[in-house]
Amino acid sequence: MNVAVGCSRAVSGQVAANTGGGSGHYPPFAGLVGQGLAHGAAMGNLFASPSAQQVYSVAKAAESGGGVLLTCCNYAGDVLYFTQAEERLNAEGIRCNAVVVTDDVSSAVLEEIGKRRGIAGGLAVFKAAGAAADASLDLDEVTRVAAHANDRTRSLGVAFAGCTLPGAHDRLFSVPEGKMAVGMGIHGEPGIDEQDIPTADGLAEMLVRRLLEEAPQDTSGARRVGVILNGLGSVKYEELFVVYRRVSQLLSEAGLHVVDPEVGELVTSFEMAGVSLTLFWLDDELDGYWRASASSAGFCKGAVGAAEMSADGEEEPDRDAEPIALACEASQAAAELIANALNAVRQTIDENVDELGRLDSIAGDGDHGIGMQRGATAAATAAGVALQRGAGAGTLLALAGDAWALRGGGTSGALWGVALNAIGARLGDDTRPNAASVAGRIADAKDLIMRFGKAEPGDKTLVDVLLPFSGALSDAVDSGAELVDAWGRAVAVADAAAEATASLRPKLGRQAACREESRHAGPGSRLDGHDCSGHSRSTVRYCGIKEHLRSLPETSTLASAHEVKTLLGHYVMVRTCPRPTGCGTPSTPDGPRSKSSSSLASPTPAPRPPTPPSRTSNAPAAGSETPTTIGAYPAYHAANCG
Repeated sequence: MNVAVGCSRAVSGQVAANTGGGSGHYPPFAGLVGQGLAHGAAMGNLFASPSAQQVYSVAKAAESGGGVLLTCCNYAGDVLYFTQAEERLNAEGIRCNAVVVTDDVSSAVLEEIGKRRGIAGGLAVFKAAGAAADASLDLDEVTRVAAHANDRTRSLGVAFAGCTLPGAHDRLFSVPEGKMAVGMGIHGEPGIDEQDIPTADGLAEMLVRRLLEEAPQDTSGARRVGVILNGLGSVKYEELFVVYRRVSQLLSEAGLHVVDPEVGELVTSFEMAGVSLTLFWLDDELDGYWRASASSAGFCKGAVGAAEMSADGEEEPDRDAEPIALACEASQAAAELIANALNAVRQTIDENVDELGRLDSIAGDGDHGIGMQRGATAAATAAGVALQRGAGAGTLLALAGDAWALRGGGTSGALWGVALNAIGARLGDDTRPNAASVAGRIADAKDLIMRFGKAEPGDKTLVDVLLPFSGALSDAVDSGAELVDAWGRAVAVADAAAEATASLRPKLGRQAACREESRHAGPGSRLDGHDCSGHSRSTVRYCGIKEHLRSLPETSTLASAHEVKTLLGHYVMVRTCPRPTGCGTPSTPDGPRSKSSSSLASPTPAPRPPTPPSRTSNAPAAGSETPTTIGAYPAYHAANCG
C-alpha cells in the first residue's frame, strides 16, 4: 500500500488532527477518518509504518491554516517517519506538533513510561484530539489535550492464539493449550507472560486489577473512566459482553463511574484471538471530548453532520522525472559500483527473506523479511534507473535511500533511508571517494541513525554494532591503513560486537517487551548449501553476498569483490573467505562460531582479510575464494576529478 487515504478537510483555520500506522488493525487507521476524529490517516503496509512522504502528503491535504497535529503509536518506525514529516512541515512554514501514544502497561515499567507501546488506548487519544480540533482550539491546545489524554490512558491485553500474516502458513506466535499470553502487542508480538486461561470473570478481574494499580498519579479525585473493551480479531462479541459485565461491576466496586463504554473490535490484529482493556481517567475537560459526537467508517458516537472530504492529497513524487545533477566520470564509476552493491544486497535479502521473517517473529511481528525485500528491491531499482541517467555516487545513494524508505516501511526502512541519504550527502557527485570520505560518511550515517532512532549503546539495537564498526573504520583510516584493509578491521570489530549483543537485554523497540525471547534468539540459516548455523547475522549476510560475488563473470568490468566491499554500507559487511572450502569468515574457525568471551568494549581480534594483489593482477589472493580483480580495473580507482 503506497498511497495514503483521503482526508476529512478541517474547517478553514482549524487544526488538522492526523494519525496513521500500519495496516492490519482495522478500524485504525483509515476507518477513523471522519467528523470528531481524524482529518487524515497515512496507511503503511501490513504491520509496517507509512513512509515520511505518505505522512507528509496526508498532512498537506488535510491542513487548512491551523497547523497539523500528528498522532501515532509508539513503535520505532512510526516515530521515525512521523518525526521526519513533522520536521519537513515545520521547515516549510506549516506548524506541526506530534504526540506519541504509550498506553500499554505491560511493555515497560512505570519509570520508563515513554518506552511503552501504543495499543487500543490510542483510540482515546485520537478521539480527544479530534474533538478538541473540532472545538476550534489552537494547535498548542490540541496538542496539550492529546498529551493529557495519553497521560491518563492505560491498557493491557491478553491472547489465546496469535495471528497469521496473509500468505504465511504459521501464526506469529503460539500459546500452549490451556494457556493465555499476557501483555502481547498488536503486531503479533508474544506476551511477556503465560497464565492458565481463567473464566470470563477471572479475566476481567485480572485486567481491572492490573490497570487500577497503574492509575495515573493525578487522578486520585477522578471518579469517571472511559472504558474500551477491545476484541483483537476473533473473539465473539457475546464473549466480550460477558467479560464487560464483570469489568463494569469491578469498576463500580472501586468507586468509579463508567462513561460511554465502548465494547467491540476497535483495534484489531488480523484474526488474533485476544482481548484488551483500556481505562481512560476523565476530568471535566476530557469527559466532554470523550462524549463528543463522532462519525467515521469504523467508529460512531452520537450524531454529526456530513464532513467535507478531500481526495486531492499530493501524489508520491516522480523521482525519475527530476533532473539528475551533473557528475564527474569518477563519481559515475563509483555510482556503478554502488548500484552493483545494492543489487547484491537485494539478491541476498531475496534469498533470506523467510529467515529474516522467522527471526523477527521470535520477538516481533515477523514482517522484517518482507519489509527488507521491498526496500532493497526499490533501492536497487532506483539505483539502476539513476545509473542509466548518468547519476553520480551521491545522487544515486540519495535516490536509493528515498526509495528504500518509501517502499520498505517500518523501522528498518526509515533507518536505511537515513543511512543512504547521509552517505550520499557526504559523498557528492564531483569528487573521487577516498578512505577518509568513506569513514566520514559512515560516521554521518551512524550519527543520524542514533539521532532519529534515539538508541544508545547497550540498548540491543544495530547501534551496538554500527558504533564500534564506525569507530574502528575511522581509527584504521586515521592510522594510515588503506580503505580495504581498514574496512576488514572494522568488520572484525563489528562481528565481535554483534556476537556480544546476545547477552544484552533489549531496552528499545518491540523486543524490549519480550526480553527472554530476544535473549535466546539464535539466528541460523543455510545459504546455497553452505552451513551457516551458529553464525552471527552479519556472517549470514556475508555468506549470501559472497555467493553473489562468485556469480559475477570474470570478464565483468562492473566491480571487483574488494571494490564492492569497499562501497558496501553497514548491515551487509563483506569479507573474502580465507579458507579454500566452506563458508567461514576470517573470524570463524572450523565448525560453529564460539559464543564465549566476546566483549563490546574489547572484541576478540580476528585475522585480517587477505591483502589485495596489485592492480594489474587477475590472480586470486592467497586463500581467497573469489577473484580480487575482475577484468579491467574500473575508472573509479584510476580517475581523479580533483
